[in-house]
Amino acid sequence: MAESLADAIAAIAAEAGALAMARWKTDFGRWEKSPGDPVSDVDLEVDALLHARLSQLDPVAGWLSEETADSGARLSCQRLWVVDPIDGTRDYLRGRAGWAVSVALVDGGIPVVGVLDAPARSEVWRAVRGEGATRNGVPLRASARLDIAGARVPTDALPKADRDLVIVEKPNSIALRIAMVAADEADLVATARWGHEWDIAAAALIATEAGAVVTDALGGPLAFNTARAEAFGILAAAPGIHAAATTRLRERALAASAT
Repeated sequence: MAESLADAIAAIAAEAGALAMARWKTDFGRWEKSPGDPVSDVDLEVDALLHARLSQLDPVAGWLSEETADSGARLSCQRLWVVDPIDGTRDYLRGRAGWAVSVALVDGGIPVVGVLDAPARSEVWRAVRGEGATRNGVPLRASARLDIAGARVPTDALPKADRDLVIVEKPNSIALRIAMVAADEADLVATARWGHEWDIAAAALIATEAGAVVTDALGGPLAFNTARAEAFGILAAAPGIHAAATTRLRERALAASAT
């Protein structure tokens, strides 16, 4: 049952990805919802498609999306669709490939199916809780690294305190960066600021099912379908370095949480 549901979700995400891909690098409206927070006509079109198709698939499930006004009604729902129509909008608008359609089904506050459709990269990532994660059908396994020194991090630059880490390619999509940990293409992804559930729900499941450890910035468990629909940062890491990463980042995360 879970696999057939995942197939249906993946098919809908693929339809959404095809729509976004068809409009990519064309002329469409774009603006900022707030300074530094871009959006486009395509984000809204993909959101509408996903809402229609996923609501048909499970009409009882609630809805949480970056491009839909939030409603407290979702808090009473056992199941919830958590969607980012185009995660990595900046790369999408710049004509870069680091974006994906992100869809998760959350049940009882826990992601149970997650799909990232990244057509510009010819990638489909998916996971079912308890059944593993794949990219293009190939099973994923996170890194076996045990030493944080030399850990691969998808970022543009490293602070002085982290110069023992190694920079690797950074897609704008946070979901794709987390998925890189699942695929053993990165060892560590960390943020220390409040972030939205729709950015991380699908990718967190994919990474966890690949054997990575995924928590908030302070090492605490992630929760979904919360009143704020936010988490304080994310720390996705190879299991052998997650504790060391939590220790290293703790003071910075505490300072950030106090601001």
